Amino acid sequence: MDAARLHAAAPGAACPDVTRLDITRFDPPRPEPDSPHALTGPRRRRTIIVTSAGSVTGGLTLWAADPGAFAGLPAAFWVMAVLALIADARPYLVPGRRASSIILPSICFTFAILLAWGSAPALAVQFAAVTVAGVRMRHSVRRTLHLALQHAVALGAAAVVAGVTSLRIGPGEPSLREAALICLAASAWIGARYAVAALVRRWTADVRPRTYRRRGRADLLATAALLLLGPILLVAAVVSPALLPLSLLALHAVHRMVRWAGESERAARFDALTGLPNRRALQAAIAERSPDRRRALLLLDLDRFRTVNDALGHGSGDRLLSRVADRLAGVVPAHDLVVRLGGDEFAVLATRVEGPAAARRIAQHLAEALSCPFPLDGTPVELSASIGIALQSGRRDAGTLLREAEAAMYEAKQRGDQIAVHGPDAAHHSPDRLALLAELRTALREHDEGITLFYQPQIAIATGEVIGVEALLRWCHPKRGTVGPEELLRVAEPTPVMRLLTARVLEEVIAQLAQWRAEGRPLRAAVNVSARDLHAGDIADRVGALLSRYSVPADLLQLEITESALMADPHRVLETTTRLSRMGVAISLDDFGTGYSSLQHLRRLPLAEVKIDRSFVLGMATDRGDAAIVRSVVGLAEALGLRAVAEGVEDEATWRLLAAAGCHTAQGWFHARPMPAAGLAEWLARYRPVQPRKIESGKPSN
Repeated sequence: MDAARLHAAAPGAACPDVTRLDITRFDPPRPEPDSPHALTGPRRRRTIIVTSAGSVTGGLTLWAADPGAFAGLPAAFWVMAVLALIADARPYLVPGRRASSIILPSICFTFAILLAWGSAPALAVQFAAVTVAGVRMRHSVRRTLHLALQHAVALGAAAVVAGVTSLRIGPGEPSLREAALICLAASAWIGARYAVAALVRRWTADVRPRTYRRRGRADLLATAALLLLGPILLVAAVVSPALLPLSLLALHAVHRMVRWAGESERAARFDALTGLPNRRALQAAIAERSPDRRRALLLLDLDRFRTVNDALGHGSGDRLLSRVADRLAGVVPAHDLVVRLGGDEFAVLATRVEGPAAARRIAQHLAEALSCPFPLDGTPVELSASIGIALQSGRRDAGTLLREAEAAMYEAKQRGDQIAVHGPDAAHHSPDRLALLAELRTALREHDEGITLFYQPQIAIATGEVIGVEALLRWCHPKRGTVGPEELLRVAEPTPVMRLLTARVLEEVIAQLAQWRAEGRPLRAAVNVSARDLHAGDIADRVGALLSRYSVPADLLQLEITESALMADPHRVLETTTRLSRMGVAISLDDFGTGYSSLQHLRRLPLAEVKIDRSFVLGMATDRGDAAIVRSVVGLAEALGLRAVAEGVEDEATWRLLAAAGCHTAQGWFHARPMPAAGLAEWLARYRPVQPRKIESGKPSN
């Protein structure tokens, strides 16, 4: 077989009208812009697709209708056609890419056929090869047609370059000009194919965040290598078509290159355990411009995940993380992005958010999805998550958005809420706050005397007697001055330092109870404990050990918990409080009426009292609504056999109203401010019980 025979059917020879047909005959006339037949918008786009498909179909029909079309093709064509079908039985898939990024190895053969025998034979073989690839990958007809359209337009663009430049691969050695034109035709092929892919994505309104906007070098390099392999195949065919099957080894090498590159890129942008995009992919998605809508980043941190690892092992923990990832991916819309940041942290980038209320609804939807138990080795595992929300507007970078979402997430954990939105008053993990946390840790470990306890008396309203005190934390910082309990808890509660702080407070309070008892003043002391302490589970053992060491009866200690602490893990809190109650330690529900107030808590928890939040007590004398709420809580506590304690009693009018409502205990500045233990002893020596005057019809008597 010689070069003359190979090119006997080249464009302009056996099929002289093929190239001209593809370029000109099927181009539809373009209406003038002002013409009523001009097409705009989606209608024009669909027309372009249909017209292109019609052009290809028409060209194939005319080629097949020519009785001499097949007779004029040499053996080399048929070998290449068969090899193209064989090669596309194993298309190249780049992990994490769209279907439009599939690389078909048949393009090396169809590009060679285009250069030697024209565009119509190349299109016929390419359509058959795409069909084989679609069946192999189990694509729908729509996706297969999409892929076929890309390759048809790509071959058409290469044919245009060949026709305009009169590119011919004739007998003899190819010149540098021909080599340059082949590269130009290959470039036209690549540009046209990916342009069509981008346009179709836009036309089909695919708005999923484009994490991979920039096409990787690996697939472009592989496509270029396959196309430029085509002329080499033609040279091999000059010697003997029997050499063409040897190209399958080269195709296998390209396949491995694409696969390795894809796996490397996937490892860089995807989490190996869950298959979700990772932090790097999230940062790339956040960096994309979204001028037409606001986006929100929701950061989820699983609560109590460490207990699963401790109880069931790390293997079970990994399986649980995978199931969490699957559930999140199943409930998040296609236009949003689910990411695993690492450990037990996940994130969702929501792309259609109009404000904080919409972001909260998304977060609540995610929380509900995680509330259903996860079956793991026959054991249903309960999970919840603390969710922080940061809204993206303007040009804030990915790092800033992540920090804001993380700050909101810690704010949610600190408050015991499930959801928090970042705002101007959100807790920031600033360098100053981190420094304060480090100083607090050092002070606790060195038993700094600056960390002290103040005590505020609690007065029985019926008798006026002091029945107990509440321990309140203070820290006299050598440089910052007095640091209040709110600031201390805000810094310490999201961290393990909180357990050190609680251990210090419990030991000092129980030691003080032992001293008062020895002095003949057996007072009951109430201590606030955090959600972190209750979730740890060992607080009952620590309290029992301290009571035994100091020989203090358990009924002299009362622990106050907040309703927000119940939300993260109600089962663990119920178990812990039940153990404490059986030991004789009283449990008080603090700040009742705020946050997640629920009658279910009053029914299930082993409570001894409820504390009415000061925000209602302070307004009793001037606000009928606040007064009605306080009376309702007092009545409910009375019906359930619980004590009702009112915080924030600061004047005599409030004191009288509480007495009329039947409240049991009052606490506030009306009787005494918080004071050190020594000051409390002096105050007790001076104090004389005073009963409120009788009140008739809600008004004090004269």
